[in-house]
Amino acid sequence: MTEQLSIPTPAGSFDAIAAGPEDGRPVLLLHGFPEAAIVWEHQVAVLGARGFRAVAPDQRGYSPGVRPGQVADYGMDELVGDVLAMADELGWDRFDLVGHDWGGAVAWWTASAHPGRLRRLAVVSTPHPGALAKALRTDEDQRLRSQYMRDWHDSGTERRMLADNAQALRRMFEWKVPSSRVDEYVRRLSEPGALTAALNWYRAGRPSGQIDKIEVPTLYVWSTEDVAFGSTAALDTENWVTGPYTFQMLEDITHWIPEQTPEVLTTLLLEHLG
Repeated sequence: MTEQLSIPTPAGSFDAIAAGPEDGRPVLLLHGFPEAAIVWEHQVAVLGARGFRAVAPDQRGYSPGVRPGQVADYGMDELVGDVLAMADELGWDRFDLVGHDWGGAVAWWTASAHPGRLRRLAVVSTPHPGALAKALRTDEDQRLRSQYMRDWHDSGTERRMLADNAQALRRMFEWKVPSSRVDEYVRRLSEPGALTAALNWYRAGRPSGQIDKIEVPTLYVWSTEDVAFGSTAALDTENWVTGPYTFQMLEDITHWIPEQTPEVLTTLLLEHLG
């Protein structure tokens, strides 16, 4: 079972789900687009039952209490700052960090900029940003896969995604996520300003500065049927980690790993974090 949590920070209050003893080993789990903290419901519950203190927040723009109006408010510096602010409020000097999709990108940047805060890092689907940038320069397949990131800068994207009972949003999940869960994501993103805030993550532009190689012990989980991230960047990610590194490739699984194969992913996380 998970509990509801509110995490106050200088930017506003983040909604979150949590499980496990207050003094358990802390784990923060970051969701991606177009989802919410509940993508981690299974993992949070199991981690909590195993004695971890697992917390998964609705990130900036997804939590109604942290939904600023300017595109610039969704840059990577702000997103990484949210991670540290939440950890500080929770009283965590060091913690394990897990991320999927956009949450994975935030996790990579956090590990690069603040390695001393993290015990271990686990990233699902999203390759290291350095590996992805290289693939975008050298691999036509990855450029085609990533075209949507540029398309979503268009001001008509919200209208198209929510038209016809949000059919475009629903199709993104490739019928691999339970329909009741998809309904909940659509309900949340249909709130005034919510989808614009989520899309502002894409519109905020590239992070300032270069990302470093990662010295934190890292698990990277990638699936062969991921429509967004191809094998070029996935296989190159190991060259961007100098610390202990584990790569797990899941065959015949789509981008939606946490919900399509929750037990498999949870087992991998327990092995890595334990």
